[in-house]
Amino acid sequence: MGYFCRSKIEAALLSSLGLTIGVVAYYLFKDLSPAIPAGLESGATGEGISSKVLWWGVAAFIFGAPVGLFGNMARIPGVGGLLFRLIVPLVAFFETSMRLTVEMDGQRAAAVNTWRVIQFVACALALALVSHTVRNWWRARRARSLEPDEHHARGEISSV
Repeated sequence: MGYFCRSKIEAALLSSLGLTIGVVAYYLFKDLSPAIPAGLESGATGEGISSKVLWWGVAAFIFGAPVGLFGNMARIPGVGGLLFRLIVPLVAFFETSMRLTVEMDGQRAAAVNTWRVIQFVACALALALVSHTVRNWWRARRARSLEPDEHHARGEISSV
């Protein structure tokens, strides 16, 4: 979301609100769903949905602001914004890797294949982002070297 905002303040605020709304919607729909997938069982019986929504909602609001700022900074052209553009694919890759190591035993083949596809897409996207940045940097470098040098052009004019 932060990538599409012109202002850093707007990016931080909208990302915090969006992430908080997403957390609330997740827990509401999860509570309404009668079937809970393996590995996603609820914690202790004393935990209610309101405590989870409050805890994760506050965390989402707090951590949403830096994520929005990083998204806004991904707009920086060239190598300067590359690290910020790589955050999403890198997080997707490492998060799925952690899930695979923890939850692989209880998952069906379709779930494991889904995680693998996400890892592949994340790697392909990261490679495409790096390639695009390097290609644009190289083109800009070549264009600068082909431009007539202002200092060199002055040398051709002789002063008497």
